[in-house]
Amino acid sequence: MIRGQYGRVLGIVLAGGKGERLMPLTKYRAKPAVHFGAKYRIVDFAISNLINSGIFSIYVLVQFKSQSLNEHIDKAWQFGGALRGRDFFVTLAPAQMWRGERWFEGTADAVYQNMHLVTLYDADRICVFAADHIYKMDVEQMLTYHMDHNADVTVAANVVPSCEAHQFGCIKTDERGKIIGFMEKPKNPPEIPGRPGFSYVSMGNYIFEREILEESLLEDASMEHTSHDFGRDIIPRLVGRGRVFAYDFSTNVLPGINDAHWRDDKPYWKDVGTIKAYWQAHMDLLQNDSEMTLYNPHWPIRTVSFADPPAYAYPSDGKSCKVSSTLMAEGSRILGAEVEKSVLSRNCVILPGAKVEECIIGQGVIIGRNCRLRRVIVDGHNEIPNGTILGYDLEEDGKHNTVDESSGIVVVPMPQMQLRKKPDSVKETGEWMSFS
Repeated sequence: MIRGQYGRVLGIVLAGGKGERLMPLTKYRAKPAVHFGAKYRIVDFAISNLINSGIFSIYVLVQFKSQSLNEHIDKAWQFGGALRGRDFFVTLAPAQMWRGERWFEGTADAVYQNMHLVTLYDADRICVFAADHIYKMDVEQMLTYHMDHNADVTVAANVVPSCEAHQFGCIKTDERGKIIGFMEKPKNPPEIPGRPGFSYVSMGNYIFEREILEESLLEDASMEHTSHDFGRDIIPRLVGRGRVFAYDFSTNVLPGINDAHWRDDKPYWKDVGTIKAYWQAHMDLLQNDSEMTLYNPHWPIRTVSFADPPAYAYPSDGKSCKVSSTLMAEGSRILGAEVEKSVLSRNCVILPGAKVEECIIGQGVIIGRNCRLRRVIVDGHNEIPNGTILGYDLEEDGKHNTVDESSGIVVVPMPQMQLRKKPDSVKETGEWMSFS
């Protein structure tokens, strides 16, 4: 557990995002609750990083469509027995309108409305981390950098080619790493001193000294023209009047696997805010030499475990079974089907004669006989009828499903749930709710 030179460290995970660019995957759930990597939720990566780094006091701030996320945190992230206490907790903090009859109006406002939690914990410094990215990071190393530089605020900075940096919030630093400029999606991103062709982009992860955080949030709350956002408002205001530093994420070192059959683990960060990026992050997982691995026992990505049976693949009905480059969660079954470069979530079934390529299949999904799916995301609890073809004729697919324009990925949304009707009823009740 982090103590000593770091003082009392509190983790705050921002998990209230709508994730509108991930529609329809976020139609019934918050972005951090979206499933990822066969058995995880996106939020699991942020919390795992904090826990693995020795930060065991964590508030998860939630807001939009949070029921699925609430249930997941309750099942997956509770300390038990003797570990329960003031310094060992992962606790949900929903919008409670402490500061007036309004919801969270931005990332900074979310923390502002929960400032009493910082006081109750008596925090010395606060790690404010995003819950809507896929990343692996030793936070203690960032804390050490923060302390060594006597920083008021430290911003986690990813190194990307300058030609790609315009998509993100960009950071301009001097030779010491002190931030001298912070700009949102600039046309000409500033380069890193001494590294031509590369730029720093903000990962949305911050370490604040408590006094600086409190002063900044109080000031922001009193202003009229502000979006109450850390990246757009708080950090740019502090640059030039405080000690704000960029932590070079590429210097982060994760514990090794010590396995002759596997490479060393490396830090990884990917914004999965669009359908294209979400799909690509899954395809990254399937590469043998991927920068992202889930198999490092020294840096586990944790989640809830269920009492599902093992995954299973077997020829059936005279059809051979072929599986390659595929992640399969518990309970998934491939019966006389071909599955290549795909991710199968819990308790899904691929029936004989089906062919699935470069797909993400949600939990409880049934892919019917002789179906052909290519570059398709099937959200949970769907049943794809026998003989269905998806991913080959995007114009036809778009009549009944969502087709992502930038990538051509087809998304089959979760089925709508209907209120139960009397047997002789003929009136449709319309959409009511859906699974999570």
